[in-house]
Amino acid sequence: MQQPGRLAVVDCPTGLAGNMLLAALLDLGLPEAVVHEPLSALGLAEAYRFELQEARSGGLRGLQLQVALTEPSPPHRHWGALRTQLAAAPLEPQLQQRVLAVFSQLANAEAAVHGTGADQVHFHEVGAVDALVDVVGVCAGLQHFGITELICTPPPAGHGRVSTAHGWLPLPAPAVLELARARQLPLASSEGFPPAELTTPTGMALMAAWADRFAQAPALVPEAVGVGLGTRQLDRPNLLRLVLAQPQGVSGEHQETLLQQQAQIDDASGEDLAFLMDALRNSGALEVFSQALQMKKGRPASLITVLARPEQAEALRAVWWRYGSSLGVREQQLQRWSLPREQGVVETPWGPVRIKRSRRPDGSWLCKPEADDLVVLALRHQLPLARLRRAVLALVDDDLTTAAPPPHP
Repeated sequence: MQQPGRLAVVDCPTGLAGNMLLAALLDLGLPEAVVHEPLSALGLAEAYRFELQEARSGGLRGLQLQVALTEPSPPHRHWGALRTQLAAAPLEPQLQQRVLAVFSQLANAEAAVHGTGADQVHFHEVGAVDALVDVVGVCAGLQHFGITELICTPPPAGHGRVSTAHGWLPLPAPAVLELARARQLPLASSEGFPPAELTTPTGMALMAAWADRFAQAPALVPEAVGVGLGTRQLDRPNLLRLVLAQPQGVSGEHQETLLQQQAQIDDASGEDLAFLMDALRNSGALEVFSQALQMKKGRPASLITVLARPEQAEALRAVWWRYGSSLGVREQQLQRWSLPREQGVVETPWGPVRIKRSRRPDGSWLCKPEADDLVVLALRHQLPLARLRRAVLALVDDDLTTAAPPPHP
């Protein structure tokens, strides 16, 4: 079975910033082309350049990145226009979804603190070229390294005040505080730090969208460490460390916060409901299912339920309004306990099969081959699906990836 995806730990003792995250990825060996190609697809190839250098902070080495703009005054746009640009760009779908999720959270936070609608948040607040470079670059970099789980240590936000387009604002930056409030994310104490902005809205939004949890690192075996340096001089090393690792064991339970959306629909055909549910899945929902129920006057109806990451709320509501017939959608956050799972590929005598595998608390394994892969191989080799499934599970259980192929399962 091939190796599962990687664990990443973002250790941020002096805060979070997009350029520090991107510098740490580049220090890990991320090819710059991975960043430049999607930005070129957004029409920004000539709008910036990297100023990257190895430097030291408090005696410790790392990479320091500054994004230099080639336009002295980039045009201001609103989040609504930027969202349209991002959605229409020829980006890889998973990257596009991640970038939209980051900017959506950032726009919602800025809208809340300024008392305006998210679509009206100005371009310079959530979509300046340097923010686009940081967000697109970090998302592309984490995907490049195959990150499937990310843990971020609680960052200190800073104290004092910072100069912005709105004048002097208090620290923590209002958008950082709102992101932490909305997602219930922990902020470490800034006591003992000199007055400074330690965590930026862009850095916080990136981790709010990517981190599975904010906590200290679990037991792990480090594979590689990238160090991104901040530009501000502090009384200690100003750095962020990105650790790539394989976790030690996968038997522990994991709790996560999910968004649940529901609507009761009694005026749509089966075809309409299937179309709506497919659209919700394609827009990032983790689960979509329906239940039969009876409404007033004895009318049969369906209860459509969606489970998703909290940051997907806005995008999924847009799907409900576009393709559904309900006039309202209920939302609530709930806690889900799950077993950590691995995803890999097992090479069988009949062809490769994707496998999901998780370990129960008692140490036993729960394995499931991907049904679509089994169907393809069953049709190709004219084999009964159930017998093929049993044979693949036997290979997984015995780890016989090089076994001689039997004539039939």
